[in-house]
Amino acid sequence: MKARKRKNTAVHIVLLLGVVIMVTPFVWMILTAFKTQGEAIHVPVIIFPSELRLDAFRDVFERLPFAQAYINTIISALATIAAQLIMCSMAGYAFGRIRFPGRDLIFVISLSVLMIPSTLFILPQYLIIQKMKLLNTLPALFIPNLFSAFGTFLMRQFYMSLPKELEEAAKLDGCNHFMIYLRIMTPLVKPGLTALAIITLRLAWNDLMWPMVVNTSTKKMTLSAVLANLTGQYSTTYPTLMAGSLMAILPMIILFAIFQRQFIEGIAITGTKG
Repeated sequence: MKARKRKNTAVHIVLLLGVVIMVTPFVWMILTAFKTQGEAIHVPVIIFPSELRLDAFRDVFERLPFAQAYINTIISALATIAAQLIMCSMAGYAFGRIRFPGRDLIFVISLSVLMIPSTLFILPQYLIIQKMKLLNTLPALFIPNLFSAFGTFLMRQFYMSLPKELEEAAKLDGCNHFMIYLRIMTPLVKPGLTALAIITLRLAWNDLMWPMVVNTSTKKMTLSAVLANLTGQYSTTYPTLMAGSLMAILPMIILFAIFQRQFIEGIAITGTKG
């Protein structure tokens, strides 16, 4: 019993250290957001601000079109989520439940996209957007992300985990594949759809490189790209940067706190079934 107790104590200490390491940068960001520039760069380090100031939060909206960037990010994220939920669920159902010539080969080819670094797609995607005359527009932010190979794989795993008897019973009742997909199978894979929506939202919300490449106007950028403009070549106003970062990540923290059970359940099922 003593050995087991010592082992549990050691595990809890390691987990506690992990929590401290993960939480410390976030706490430091919050504290810095309420400091002055002098306190933020002071040596030795000043941990707590002398008083809680909101100057950095006001400075974010004065120096940047922060509210417009919020709207752009929300529109881009919602459009990406809606498109991926529809396209990836349909593709996942086709690969998981329908037998057709070349199915496995096509699926492997689609998954091969995951083996290629995403940065290699930036130039061809930019040329496509340029040909479509969509540079410096909101659609340019989300058009390349309307389909996801990972999302297709994720949904395929969920559809393959469903019993065949459901599909057979639906066919006896005269349902075609679209009706089976829409009315029977898809309502049963809601954990997978929720997990895909959360993963897609996180990636779309944090996207940095592509918005900066395809849009040069700050009024057409997302939050991450706009906040990057606060980083100077020689000096950076750290309280303003941390205040903007704090306001940018708060929605993600709130949503994950609300849907963490569905997210963890979806990832767990993906790794164990299929």
